[in-house]
Order: sequence, then structure tokens, then C-alpha cells
Amino acid sequence: MAVRSFEGRQPAIHASAWVDETALVIGEVGIGADSSIWPMSVVRGDINSIDIGSRTNIQDGSVLHVTHDSEFAPGGAPLVVGDEVTVGHRVVLHACTVGDRCLIGMGAVLLDGAVIGSGAIIGAGSLVPPNKELEGGYLYVGSPVKRVRELRAEEKRFLVYSAEHYVQLKNRHHGG
Repeated sequence: MAVRSFEGRQPAIHASAWVDETALVIGEVGIGADSSIWPMSVVRGDINSIDIGSRTNIQDGSVLHVTHDSEFAPGGAPLVVGDEVTVGHRVVLHACTVGDRCLIGMGAVLLDGAVIGSGAIIGAGSLVPPNKELEGGYLYVGSPVKRVRELRAEEKRFLVYSAEHYVQLKNRHHGG
């Protein structure tokens, strides 16, 4: 796996987490217990921090980055991804906050300052604009996203199932 420090900032990866050998993790990145970073994903905490919670999966080809401190973004902006989050293939998460037990659909883009409440689903290919705050418990789709409806009980159960499935799949890949 490609894990590198940047200017003295070293990734902190929990012993039970798994980073595929083709993924890249750089700088001030925390990855929690039983989380997984899948092939060809980039998690670049070079100019601000990235915190990925426990039992979260970042699927193939996703790009996670942050915003630096400048006159245009005083203090910059980190990226925070909660626990039991499923981040689909080829997602871009940039300097935003994703609450616990969310599903971010394939190809979605979440931009600086966006806040996704716990238990939300962002549909595939959706765009969450800068500084947009989305309440948990709902399905959002579109570009830009719009709230469609409250999540059904089976969708809420699926959020927990998806996280557990990826922990088990990570264990199979990791050999443990």
C-alpha cells in the first residue's frame, strides 16, 4: 500500500483497517477501526486533515481531499467522514462533512463546506454544492441535489448492512 507522510504529517491507520495496495494515503489522515480504502482511491490530507471513522468504506477510484488556509478560505477546511459510511465507486469528497451511516452513491461529488446529516443517502451522480447542509434521514438526488423523500425502513437497515458487508469483505481481502 502507498502510505506517505507529508511535511511531518503521518497517516494514522487503525490496525484493523485495510488500505488496498493500489490506493494512496498521504499526510494528516486518520482511518478508524475496520474501515477500508479500496483500489485506486486517493486520500490526500496534505494541506489539511482527513478523518475517516470506523467501519467506513471508501470504494474504488474515489478521491478525498481538503482545502488549505488562505484569504479565500480562512483556516481552510478538513474532510470528516463518520462511522459506518459507504462511499461508492468514483466519489469525490472535498473538504466536507459526512455524518454516520450515510451512503454516498457512485460518482457523486460533495464540495467544500457541505454537511450531510447522519443517515442520509446521496444518489449516484449527484452534486452537493459548497456549503449545502442536508438533513439526515432523507434521499437526495440530482445536480444540484434536491431532497426527494424520507428514507424507508429497509433503506435505513441497508445503511447498517452495507457497512457490515464491507467490513466482512475487507476481512476477506485482508486475509483476516
